[in-house]
Amino acid sequence: MHLMPLRRIAFASALIAMAAAACTGGASDVGGGDRTPVPARNATQAPLLPTDASALPGFDFGTFQELLGQLKGTPVVVNVWAAWCGPCRVEAPDLASASHSYGSRVQFLGVDILDSRSSARSFMVEYGWNYPSVFDPTAAIRNGLGFVGQPDTIFYDAGGRIAMTWQGPLTPAALQKGLNRILPSV
Repeated sequence: MHLMPLRRIAFASALIAMAAAACTGGASDVGGGDRTPVPARNATQAPLLPTDASALPGFDFGTFQELLGQLKGTPVVVNVWAAWCGPCRVEAPDLASASHSYGSRVQFLGVDILDSRSSARSFMVEYGWNYPSVFDPTAAIRNGLGFVGQPDTIFYDAGGRIAMTWQGPLTPAALQKGLNRILPSV
């Protein structure tokens, strides 16, 4: 009589173990593997700036700050995002469109947080992002910038000064306003 409940417990335990195994790989996913490099559309060159949009190199806050220093002289749009973030999906098409329109004059840079590289790469392909992102599995960059949630967007002028920040999904009007603040008047 006691055998049936034990079988149910064993079966339930096995299901839980399989579900847990399927859910691993989040932030611990080191990525790499078999993937085709995607040339990044960069407005400038810098030693730390990825030239492969799908590379997703791991960055901490210090390395991110070093990259920002290397990008001085070029306007920069930094977007903090994650593939699992619903509001990030709302703004993704507008960021893709803006990078296609302004990517030769503005450096777009994503900061993928609390994610897996495989999910992030799928997200980037889904939305047609051709600009690089860095991988921050602990959200140290977002936290170092003083943000709590995501998405967040920071617009830096060519001198490296913050011209505008936006918390939450970018609206097309907010994106254009930020770009107008960092682009020289034509």
